[in-house]
Amino acid sequence: MNDHVDFDFTRGLRLVAGVDEVGRGPLAGPVVAAAVILDPARPIDGLADSKRLSETRREALAPIIRECALVWALGRAEVEEIDALNILQASLLAMRRAVLALTTVPDFALIDGNRCPELPCPAEAVIKGDSRVAAISAASIIAKVARDHEMVELDAQYPGYGLAGHKGYPSPGHLAALARLGVTPIHRRSFAPVRRLL
Repeated sequence: MNDHVDFDFTRGLRLVAGVDEVGRGPLAGPVVAAAVILDPARPIDGLADSKRLSETRREALAPIIRECALVWALGRAEVEEIDALNILQASLLAMRRAVLALTTVPDFALIDGNRCPELPCPAEAVIKGDSRVAAISAASIIAKVARDHEMVELDAQYPGYGLAGHKGYPSPGHLAALARLGVTPIHRRSFAPVRRLL
């Protein structure tokens, strides 16, 4: 964890939530966000941006984060909300819902990216926060694992699209399946490759 900037505990604030979302790029499925307040007394080794970790490593870290964190919560925005609001606003909504779902209100929130959702506490956006702030790394990992599991379940409901493999991202196989099988209720109609098929 030494490569993380120590945003979390230098402020003299004990309850700092790290917040991140996953699933902005896919053509299908929800955006899922997580908010995590780490326990300084129980540091977790190996936290990093979830995109830089293997699936095996993420799967190993997620239960450790859930067990060792002071508190954590998930939030989401559904496909209908993504289409109605746009992906940026839906991502901010998912992050807001994750923070509001925490059973303890944080003193401060550190948000991955360059924008903050409207929150009940002060917040700061941190560019590349998922590789710079331990609590944001933790949030990115549990959000990614939760969304990946959901896409595997959706693969069983909508066979033939390969959702368990590409997790809804626009891979060549996914685009070919969309053209062949058509658009499902879990596809984002506002995204160009889906919109073109409607």
